[in-house]
Amino acid sequence: MTTTIQAIQAATPSRAVLRSIAAVAAAFVAMAIMTLIVDQILHWLGVFPPWGQISYEPIPYAVAVGYRTLFGVGGGFVAARLAPRAPLRHALSLGWVGVVFGVAGVVAAVTRDLGPVWYPIVLLAVALPAAWVGGKLGAGAR
Repeated sequence: MTTTIQAIQAATPSRAVLRSIAAVAAAFVAMAIMTLIVDQILHWLGVFPPWGQISYEPIPYAVAVGYRTLFGVGGGFVAARLAPRAPLRHALSLGWVGVVFGVAGVVAAVTRDLGPVWYPIVLLAVALPAAWVGGKLGAGAR
């Protein structure tokens, strides 16, 4: 009778898991950087009020929803393209990160006077659909 000895795998994450985390993180960082750049430009141009000043004018918030939704689609695309496998699942993982931040934004808007409450609610509502669209586009481009 022979006995087979199997090597015990180390408890470290596999290379694919690290690549998955990196894909979602890279997409998130890209979205955050683009958002900050556009936010700053719109502050300089006077479309947005100065940093720290609260406004309830709907147009700047509608503009922000527009480009943040586009960046959400772009982030989903990036996550899907960088994913080692299951591109749509990676894009949706990014969308769930957006949902978590969206919930935090809604809580902050409700408990503090930070501007109109509809704005973070809309961002929360578009987080998953935008990531899904970007993921579909990114998966199709593979």
